[in-house]
Order: sequence, then structure tokens, then C-alpha cells
Amino acid sequence: MDLDVVAWVHVADGRMLTVRSRGRGLLYLPGGKREPGEDDWSAIAREVREELGLALDAATFRELGVVRAPAHDQPRHSHVRMACFTAGHSGEMAATGEVDEFRFVGPEDRALLAPASAAALDLAAERGLL
Repeated sequence: MDLDVVAWVHVADGRMLTVRSRGRGLLYLPGGKREPGEDDWSAIAREVREELGLALDAATFRELGVVRAPAHDQPRHSHVRMACFTAGHSGEMAATGEVDEFRFVGPEDRALLAPASAAALDLAAERGLL
């Protein structure tokens, strides 16, 4: 069974934004599960606001692609299906809510990433963002 999530892919200076959730060892992309009735835009805008205190720009919201990878730290799920999106943002970035830190990473940091985040890094590189 797949765990179905959405993620925000944000690249600055050739490095991709990741977050470390409280109690987790690996880095993830900002985002998460949709709440009942939420579409992709609503879910990702809410998650990014909760995790980083940023407002995403609906006019620049675009699908980057979908990755599928083994689930990390989710014993009851075998895989993660992660729909990846880009969007401009406003506000001052800060680790908030369940997020302990944010960090920009490059291909050399692959070992720090959860499997789906590593797949998203590859997707960003394939799309010319890195």
C-alpha cells in the first residue's frame, strides 16, 4: 500500500530545501498528507505554512512530477507516493510546528535524505532545477 503525500520542492542556489521533523533522523521535503477534502494546493499550502511559516503563491503553483519510493519510518506502509510541486513564496522561513530544522541540500547530501526525498532530488535535477 502506498502512503500518498504532497511535497513542496524549493531550490535556491542549486540546493533543495529539506526539513527534519521532530524525532526523525533523515531529512524530508516540506509537505505531508492531505486532510479530508483537501486538494493538492490546499494541502501543500497548509503544510508549508505549518512547517516553515511561509505563504505559497497560488499563481506560481506547478506540478513537478510524482515519485515513488520505499517508505521510511512507516512500518505499516511499503511505499510513499509523493506528488511534488513548485511555487513561489513569501514570508521569513523558520522551523515551526513539528519541524526542528530546515536545510538546503545537494546531491552530495543524498545519505541524509529519506528515500522519497532522494527521489525528489533526482526529479529536480532531471527538470533542470539543480
